[in-house]
Amino acid sequence: MKISAQDEYGLRILIRIAEADEQNGLSIPQLSELEGMSDSYVGKLTRTLRLAGFIESTRGQKGGYVLAQPPENINVGEVLRALGGALFDEGFCNKHSAGFRICTNSVDCSVRSLWRVVQQSLDHVLGQISLKDLLASEAETNSALEQILSQIQPATA
Repeated sequence: MKISAQDEYGLRILIRIAEADEQNGLSIPQLSELEGMSDSYVGKLTRTLRLAGFIESTRGQKGGYVLAQPPENINVGEVLRALGGALFDEGFCNKHSAGFRICTNSVDCSVRSLWRVVQQSLDHVLGQISLKDLLASEAETNSALEQILSQIQPATA
């Protein structure tokens, strides 16, 4: 399983905007410089984030992007779905039927069950993480994420 570049860079852009001045925000050239990405790629990511309702653009000479809502109200799972979609959705089997009109395993598929459980687990964990959680230091974020993980993972003795 891979995290896409769009997922990674989209989250990084969102974090930069959250850390910026709430009045002016950050422009595409500023975001490009801060993250070492091209203006066109940052433009693509900010467009996706804006259309999904996570950021807004401010007009004017010093215009830029600001959060559309407080960071504690921005769910990381929703952000990742907007950037790249789910790892598994129910339409997956229709797209990967190995050249057949209908997948030969469409009635009884243990692999589909695996992907469904993996997606539900990801949704559960990511649904508990807000953008505000990612604004802390790495150590603080790691501690908060470990706490979330410990709630779903049985304790090992």
